[in-house]
Amino acid sequence: MRNNPPPFFHRFFQWYCKPKLRDFIEGDLIEEYNERIRTFGKRKADFRFALDVIKLFRPGIIGRDKNFNRINNLAMLQNNFKIAFRNLQKNKVSSVINIFGLTTGIASCLLIMLFIQYELSFDKFQEKGNRIARVIMEYSFDGAPDSQKGNFTSTKVAPVFSRTFPEVERAVRISDLYTIVKHGEELITEKEFLHVDSSFFDLFHYELVKGSVGKAFHGINKLVLTESTAKRYFDSEDPIGKSLLIGTTSTPYEVVAVVKDYPTNSQIKFDFLGSFSSMGANQESTYYNANYTTYLLLRDEYALPTLQEKLHPFMEKESKGTGSHMRFFLERFSDIHIYSPYDAFVPNTSLGYMYIVGGVALLIIIIVCFTYVNLCTARSVERAKEVGIRKVSGAAKAQLFWQFIGESFVLCVLSLITSLAVVGAVLPFFNQLVGKQLTFDGLLNPAFLLGAFGVTITISFLAGAYPALILSGLQPAKVLKGVFRNTNSAKWVQQSLIVFQFAISILLIVATLVIQNQLYFIQHEKLGYDREHVVQLRINWDMPHDKAEVLKQELNAIPGVVSVSRCGNSPVRIISGYTMAKGWAENDEFMSVNANPTDTDFLKTTELELVTGSNFTIQDMKDAGVEDWEKKQYHFIINESACRKLGWTPEEAIGQKMFVNRPGYVRGVMKDFNFKSMHESIAPLVFFTETTGSVVLVKTTGTNIQETLDAAKEKWKTLVPERPFEFQFLDDSYNRLYESEQQLSQVMNVFAAIAIILATLGLFGLSSYMIQQRTKEIGIRKALGANLSSLLVALSGNFLRLVVIAILIACPIGYLAMKQWLNGFAYRIDLQWWIFLVSGLSALLIAAVTVSIHSIRASRANPVNSLRSE
Repeated sequence: MRNNPPPFFHRFFQWYCKPKLRDFIEGDLIEEYNERIRTFGKRKADFRFALDVIKLFRPGIIGRDKNFNRINNLAMLQNNFKIAFRNLQKNKVSSVINIFGLTTGIASCLLIMLFIQYELSFDKFQEKGNRIARVIMEYSFDGAPDSQKGNFTSTKVAPVFSRTFPEVERAVRISDLYTIVKHGEELITEKEFLHVDSSFFDLFHYELVKGSVGKAFHGINKLVLTESTAKRYFDSEDPIGKSLLIGTTSTPYEVVAVVKDYPTNSQIKFDFLGSFSSMGANQESTYYNANYTTYLLLRDEYALPTLQEKLHPFMEKESKGTGSHMRFFLERFSDIHIYSPYDAFVPNTSLGYMYIVGGVALLIIIIVCFTYVNLCTARSVERAKEVGIRKVSGAAKAQLFWQFIGESFVLCVLSLITSLAVVGAVLPFFNQLVGKQLTFDGLLNPAFLLGAFGVTITISFLAGAYPALILSGLQPAKVLKGVFRNTNSAKWVQQSLIVFQFAISILLIVATLVIQNQLYFIQHEKLGYDREHVVQLRINWDMPHDKAEVLKQELNAIPGVVSVSRCGNSPVRIISGYTMAKGWAENDEFMSVNANPTDTDFLKTTELELVTGSNFTIQDMKDAGVEDWEKKQYHFIINESACRKLGWTPEEAIGQKMFVNRPGYVRGVMKDFNFKSMHESIAPLVFFTETTGSVVLVKTTGTNIQETLDAAKEKWKTLVPERPFEFQFLDDSYNRLYESEQQLSQVMNVFAAIAIILATLGLFGLSSYMIQQRTKEIGIRKALGANLSSLLVALSGNFLRLVVIAILIACPIGYLAMKQWLNGFAYRIDLQWWIFLVSGLSALLIAAVTVSIHSIRASRANPVNSLRSE
């Protein structure tokens, strides 16, 4: 008994179908038509009756009225979906494998799309973003082959460029030094504290909550807070007009406005905006002293190339006669986050990193599609009779093609719905993996959903097209006679897809092993100094030398402390702009160099090794600390690279006159060590005696470290009451240099594992079908005396040969790709043969175990059962 149709179809039939059918019925067809009305009308299945009549009178009706075509297409679509769901229920193993694979692949793709969308959306909310440019400074000295370049400028650039070039409408200077804020009795180091010009609000977007930014910074010691910061410090009180104590001097800053928090996808990140004039650095005397960031607001978004052409001639005039060469370059604000090598106020994203992550997601999708194609073509023998019967019944090839595409579409839509739930569940973990703050709301964006649906349709078509062509092209005569087998072309496609799946998996294994080994090399390579159990503390740069010595003595007295040193920068990362020359004469050749003020205990604390000469002495520190500038005397310890650049041997350098922004004498030569990232080669470096510095290094024994820190904290409260006790280990500072590599390693670990699982799952399903088709062959072999080992070789050998081919394809590609990646490091591992051997053997082992599961089960079956049907 047929189910009654929905009311809509019943009304549609009564209103339209019956009258039309009567108009089209002619001659001999009337009796058959009436018979069908009597038959179906009794059951009140009007809609189904109409469809049956349409099929019966197709030559007379179809093509003569569009509405009957639509009804017929609707019926076909309904029927195709019903068949698709029945096939999913019937073939549970392949359905689970396909749905799991597609869900995992689509979820991976959605996560990567969400990540890329987030990165590409940086600063899109800035209304004037297309007119903003950042100034990059490059300088060198006469005769020097190298130069220094970075996103730093002096305070002079903004006012001079604004007055000189008509293309510049406004300019803003920004300083982002960590700043101490006093809240009650608590001292808090605020890392998102920017000092900016009042023109900041002319360049960058803001949403005012309270107060006024019109006159916000027309005066010193003014402060603008974000909404969350105002709540953190003032709770529900109105902060306007109130003050916060800023800096180590606890200077009162008046709160004049509150603005909404910036979105997380912004390179301008702040909790506080202080007036730039409060820093006392508002001057135009020199282009040096470059410790600030400058942004320009151009009058026209197309003015950047014109302005860039004017900058070089202008700076040649400005630099004439100074013995130096200075140039400025402009970066489009919208390009900084993705393309610039110089970070903004948040770390930039590497375009190569995005390509790698996106490429891995694409490879996973390819593996999933290949698995679907393989399983569908393997099942073509099972579905051959269905296709044969449908063709004999009048089904056209195009109808069958779209039926199988529809099945693929149903499978992909189910997987898409499931993957959305999976993405919501794993998003917090993915955020930890990539170090971002992605939200599920990003998935609900109409454009994103449309893109996800487009990806799903694309996958369903790409994955379903080949099986649909194979199945729809079967010849019904051969199928119904039972002589159909998979064609050689279909087998060739299956084998090719297996090769590609495992080649991708092996490639990801190689990449993972190389990245892991490079990170291990970075973390365990001898850098030339000891960073273990060394604690880094921050003090004021200008803390009096006597007070700093007292602090050192008190910290040295703590059990567990080996030595204490004061310096300008820790040895992990020393970046500073100094000039170096042999001798003191004005006509000496100057060159750029990194330099670091240190004291007598620096070498001991860091365990840096001297090649020749001696360490600084207490008298050296006293000579550098006298108040009379003319009586000051400095001493230097230079590294081997600086020694070579100056043209000395280590022995010749000792006692030589030398100039490093100040005249002095070479006291010693130390071994080269990595004082920057391993992406960069070791450059010349100079230590010099100075009684200033903002870093205190405390080397401990590593035992009872918490007790040592607690004791240091108690002494700190008494000796350095103007600063909070905040510390970090030198190891942590070093590891932060390689955050992007560590994130990449974690991403590769996860996605390589996913790719291997999916490839294994596909092979598991395919081998199951292939071995089922060879059941009678296995029975015959066993009846003829074949043992288990020979059966395993016969059943598994073909699959393992395909994996060997995949190894031969993947290893050269992996070698070239990872060699290119390693070229980004000045110090790197060599690509060892064992990496490729382990990757290949891992793939072989996985394939062998996967296929053997089915092979052993089939080999142990009773051959009588498999041969009985013959």
